[in-house]
Amino acid sequence: MADEIKFQERFSTLKAEVGKVLVGQDAMVHRLLLGFIAGGHILLEGVPGLAKTLVIKTLADCTDATFSRIQFTPDMLPGDVTGTQVFNPKEGTYSVKKGPIFGNLVLADEINRAPAKVQAALLEAMQERQVTLGDQTFRLADPFLVLATQNPIEQEGTYPLPEAQLDRFMLQVDVTYPTLEEEVQIVKRGTSADKPNIKKVLSPERILALQDLVLRVPAADHVVRYAVNLVHASRPQQKAGGRNAKTSGGIKVMGSGKEAEAQAMVNEYLAYGAGPRASQYLILGAKARAILDGRPAASVEDVKALARPTLQHRLIPNFHAEAEGVRPQQIIDKMLEALRP
Repeated sequence: MADEIKFQERFSTLKAEVGKVLVGQDAMVHRLLLGFIAGGHILLEGVPGLAKTLVIKTLADCTDATFSRIQFTPDMLPGDVTGTQVFNPKEGTYSVKKGPIFGNLVLADEINRAPAKVQAALLEAMQERQVTLGDQTFRLADPFLVLATQNPIEQEGTYPLPEAQLDRFMLQVDVTYPTLEEEVQIVKRGTSADKPNIKKVLSPERILALQDLVLRVPAADHVVRYAVNLVHASRPQQKAGGRNAKTSGGIKVMGSGKEAEAQAMVNEYLAYGAGPRASQYLILGAKARAILDGRPAASVEDVKALARPTLQHRLIPNFHAEAEGVRPQQIIDKMLEALRP
């Protein structure tokens, strides 16, 4: 219990420090910090000017961890991220110059501007937490988190993230416009000479201790099974001779009702569903959410609360969904209505 109390105190302190700079966006900040203490990479998506970069930079300022910022552009090379081997003509030898990926917190700003080769270079770092340069492999720092931003409305000079890359992100956090009163406060702060004094409240060792504590939070079998069923239900089932199916591993279809509607929606509008990594992240996030709320174990409600940010970037819509304007969030909501613990 003492560890849980310290956990909540440190989380509250961290959130308060971020709040010195950021106005509003409570849901975004909560999910960002939740992913941070759970040790999962986070993707922030929103139009320009909504403080995506600011909140990540502020989070880095609150810790003693090393921080790297990578501003992605279409002309980047993999070596600009991972580093490269430098030849010394005088000695006839190569030395390694490490890139900005070698940091505890890495801000990948406008990540969807990076070309395919750069995206491929990030995959090894994000999943294996290592980088290969020439014939040498280097372990990345511990803790290691990629906090990325992308603009969903800009298409010129951008490269959609491949599905394998998206699957490496624990959560996709949608950043929305502030309210009228929040925007008034933003303008006041942004046009004032007073600058907040951000304190460093977490060390890398404490971050690792918090992440270890999250792993030790119990999750009952029925909670794990609910998460797995939810992910399994997102996978469209095909009949041999048609487009729609009648059964699914996660949602049992019995003629009609919410179950049948949800399964029909999945089959009609999704090309592919989420994989096993989504199930793991749902439980990991549920554990983090439980301990943040002062509860001893993860619950089904924790899984439900994290279903959207965990699944929405993993569901691949087909052309029917694009033509009819059906979004993955709508399908997730329908699945949550139909699937019972």
